[in-house]
Amino acid sequence: MEAFVRHQGIVAPLDRPNVDTDAIIPKQFLKRVERSGFGQFLFYDWRFLPNGEPDPTFVLNQPRYAGASILLARNNFGCGSSREHAPWALADYGFKVIIAPSFADIFHNNCFKNGLLPIVLPEKDVEYLFQQAGQGQCRLEVNLEDQLVRDDEGTTWKFQVDPYRRERLLKGLDDIGATLLHADHITAYEQSVRKPYQKVYPTTESVT
Repeated sequence: MEAFVRHQGIVAPLDRPNVDTDAIIPKQFLKRVERSGFGQFLFYDWRFLPNGEPDPTFVLNQPRYAGASILLARNNFGCGSSREHAPWALADYGFKVIIAPSFADIFHNNCFKNGLLPIVLPEKDVEYLFQQAGQGQCRLEVNLEDQLVRDDEGTTWKFQVDPYRRERLLKGLDDIGATLLHADHITAYEQSVRKPYQKVYPTTESVT
């Protein structure tokens, strides 16, 4: 997993509360067995018209938000089913950060496991950012080390992240990577457990 220390990017404002995981990645696209390739289906029912053409009114299809890597959202983002495909789709599309007043718990946890940084800010601050993003292209710098969000005018917002999750993101450690940090201890334990059985059931070599 790629380490996250600082990121600077364009903000895409998704002005809808209670966005559920089926809206983020519709269920018909969950048949893929690999994690990659889900970005093309992100917000599919909102991004595309019934004829398959991009809907020009949807935020991600508007030219000023092209290449956006910071998603601005409303309350309870990521609610609904606990599908991990939702953060996969967001990350595969190119998002690195999601800012909202609140997140669904399971989605929030899944973001950290997949290299996405979900940031909780007060509603008044999120509303301010929506106004900024709605007036023109808005860029933000996110500093995970200092836990700060900064806009081009120098306004800053402090956010909090669980220390363990913060450390894992800074080092680019997913669940497997975090486990492998203890590989020596795991190997030593397995060997200590295996020895008593080797004494009781010694390995026999076939005689030819």
